[in-house]
Amino acid sequence: MTPPPQQQHHRGAAAPAVSSRLEVVTFTLGQEEYGIDIQKVQELRGYDAVTRIANAPEYIKGVVNLRGIIVPIIDMRIKFQLGAPTYDQFTVVIVLNIGGRVVGMVVDSVSDVITLSAEQIKPAPEMGAVLDTDYLIGLGTLDERMLILVDIDKLMSSDEMGLVEKVI
Repeated sequence: MTPPPQQQHHRGAAAPAVSSRLEVVTFTLGQEEYGIDIQKVQELRGYDAVTRIANAPEYIKGVVNLRGIIVPIIDMRIKFQLGAPTYDQFTVVIVLNIGGRVVGMVVDSVSDVITLSAEQIKPAPEMGAVLDTDYLIGLGTLDERMLILVDIDKLMSSDEMGLVEKVI
């Protein structure tokens, strides 16, 4: 009767292979599809009016009161210089929790949640000034889809954004 527990233990030892997978929330900005680690996502909300902050960078739309927490709202289309944003019934605010700080990120739409294996994640190519590759994990490939995987911790804690303390 002792072999079954050993087999179970053996199966449990295979669990770390699952950690090489990345579960991402996918969203669109313009014609491109992006992905961020689902563990950073607190909730999804429709876009509501924000309170503008004087002298804030253009990509910081303002702040909202989310159940007593003042949350800065960043428009990613403006941040990534992808043209003028439009706000409609598909516009979504992804509420993130990064290093204990809550931040909202406006995207054109949220597609779905997918799990990528390590083999499906390729290193990001150099893209010049369009998008700083420091903020990219890589490119995720899923059938015919190509996802730009954003390291949202690095992006939101960058000196330029100044929204979240450095996440180490």
